[in-house]
Amino acid sequence: MADLSTVFTGIRFANPFLLASAPPTESESNIMRACEAGWGGVVTKTIGLHPVVNVRGPKTKFLRTDDGGTRVSMAKRPDASLLASWNWELISDTPLDAWIPRLAAIKKAWPGRVLVASIMAGSGNDKELANWQLLVQGVQDAGCDAVELNFSCPHMDRVDMGANVGKDPVLCSITTQAVKEVARVPVWVKLTPATANIVEEAEATFLGGADAISSSNTFPALPLVDPDTLEFEVNVDGYVSAGGLGGPAILPQSLAKMAEMTRAFPDREFSGIGGISGWGQAFSYFMLGCGTVQVATAAMLDHAIGPNVIRDLTAGMTAFLERNADHGWTSLADFRGLRRGNVVSQSAIGRPDPATYHGGRDEEAEGYAVDPA
Repeated sequence: MADLSTVFTGIRFANPFLLASAPPTESESNIMRACEAGWGGVVTKTIGLHPVVNVRGPKTKFLRTDDGGTRVSMAKRPDASLLASWNWELISDTPLDAWIPRLAAIKKAWPGRVLVASIMAGSGNDKELANWQLLVQGVQDAGCDAVELNFSCPHMDRVDMGANVGKDPVLCSITTQAVKEVARVPVWVKLTPATANIVEEAEATFLGGADAISSSNTFPALPLVDPDTLEFEVNVDGYVSAGGLGGPAILPQSLAKMAEMTRAFPDREFSGIGGISGWGQAFSYFMLGCGTVQVATAAMLDHAIGPNVIRDLTAGMTAFLERNADHGWTSLADFRGLRRGNVVSQSAIGRPDPATYHGGRDEEAEGYAVDPA
């Protein structure tokens, strides 16, 4: 029989599908609804200590393209398909003291669901390292099963936070080590994909004691300029700063970043994020070696917490295992990482027979014109 349960960083999940840290997971009621919908776990909106004041106006928008691909816009229209999400929202503006009773209430109501607290503090001095420790102690005492360190937000309003930590191997290692000194629960590190060599930061976090790495968070991006208004589609008084691009558009990029890490550290644990809306996308992360996956954009557009998304994910995994029962596969552990070794350097890819090679200019090659010569 198909078994959707899995063990990740020593924690048993009813299924390997998690609702990612995002705007919907700031609400206690939404997290409760997500547990009821069947998500194997929920990662809270990032909890911090410093005061947070978000920009005026919309904080999350969705980028859509028409069927011909000639128009890309955040305007919602019937002939368009989702391309990506874009947000410049900061971390939770709810203080730690208010989060603690909420977390305790969620765990009391849903003891069988995994609750992961995303947390963030600053970097560069002992005071900020102590803030990380204070956050960890608070959320684990409230009953959280794990913590996820946010080294990945691309648009924090402080230069010593988020992705700026995730781009610095030294800060990655020191901060993770400080957290591990007081953590009694598994420590996951969410790394930014906006770095030259994510393997370096991954190595640093593992050296610091991380139990797992989550990736990718959103990629830095700008909204488009509307040709009719001459303004950015999202702006405040005409101004905009880089936000985070997520959703379907980042799936291939996130897979590439994940493959770099799972190949470098095949015996470590990873949670895949980016562009997952159904079983097919989650499956790609599993085949690269991920033990869990996290969903945000697709869930946000499905009643905020994705009741239909999680139903389709679990149904898709069940059907896949049943189709492959003749292989002896009954759970994720039986096929996880099966294609990790197939990702190689460009120089290792086979070349064609010179006698039959036409420089890629074949009639059948989509996107190429036939060379009349």
